[in-house]
Amino acid sequence: MSYEFLQVLWFILIAVLWIGFHFLEGFDFGVGMLLPILGKTDIERRTIINTIGSVWDGNEVWLLTAGGATFAAFPHWYATMFSGFYLALFLLLVGLIIRGISFEYRSKDANPAWRNRFDWMIAIGSFMAALLLGAAFANLAKGSPIGADMNLIAPEWLPNNLGVTLTLLNPYGLLGGLTTVAVFLLHGANFLVLKLEGSLHTRAVDLSKKLWIGASVLYILLGIYTYVAKFWANGKINPGVVPLAAVVMILLTGYFINKKMEGWAFISTGLNIVLTQVTFFMMTFPNVMLSTLNPEWSLTVYNASSSQYTLTVMSIVALIFVPIVLVYQGWSYYMFRKRISADKKTLVY
Repeated sequence: MSYEFLQVLWFILIAVLWIGFHFLEGFDFGVGMLLPILGKTDIERRTIINTIGSVWDGNEVWLLTAGGATFAAFPHWYATMFSGFYLALFLLLVGLIIRGISFEYRSKDANPAWRNRFDWMIAIGSFMAALLLGAAFANLAKGSPIGADMNLIAPEWLPNNLGVTLTLLNPYGLLGGLTTVAVFLLHGANFLVLKLEGSLHTRAVDLSKKLWIGASVLYILLGIYTYVAKFWANGKINPGVVPLAAVVMILLTGYFINKKMEGWAFISTGLNIVLTQVTFFMMTFPNVMLSTLNPEWSLTVYNASSSQYTLTVMSIVALIFVPIVLVYQGWSYYMFRKRISADKKTLVY
């Protein structure tokens, strides 16, 4: 295999990892954010947590794998992004740690105050992660102040890490973060509709109808902003009808919810997330990080990649182990596919 083919291949593979992460962790984060809102009692909140109790940590593996693959396949991309976005990524890690700790410890004590505190920590951690991911990807689409040395440059009057982080808090980045939060909330609500029974199921349906309105408005605003600012033209591939299909999916979600087509409602929000990510990677290729200072200073799949030998070895390893991981995760979802009722005897977390 040629060097250029391997570079493009690993760009695609990393894109697939991020797409899978957003689809799976999207409803995961959504469920976490909805936990203290939808669950009125301890039993109801334990029921909600149990809908993702068997899969939440497996979903996060997609993030770890995407980060590891980026480090191995595109070390310059990894170094620039993780050093430049250091504070934002640190806060993302804090959010994920808060979630993980809360899932494991919220039921270690029967004290209502103890459990309520951890329930809110799950919600806050999920919100932080969703907001920061959305803002980060929006800024990657918009571009960052990257210099000739592949480092992000902050305004002279601010410390570098703080200054670079503040540049992420631009209108487009914030809109991207809020849109991601809204779509993940809707995705999580649709997942809960599929997994819950009784009054919790009814409340999840009602909530999904309300969340759909906010998610649709924010998503359309983000799409208009992206089109008007011409961020879609930063790469060499025109995404074509893909972003339009993503808009159609978010709009169809409302139709499916009102028609009580619960499975299709979840699929449509999932497809919206997948198509959004596909649009992102299409409109940035071959760039992995676009420089707003000088296009020639942008990081691409060609100047940010590892050696041909490294990519070849990685391809062989991925060919062997990725199918195994996919089959195992698919099996775990199949085994825990049934709806969950608010029965104290069957609850784990």
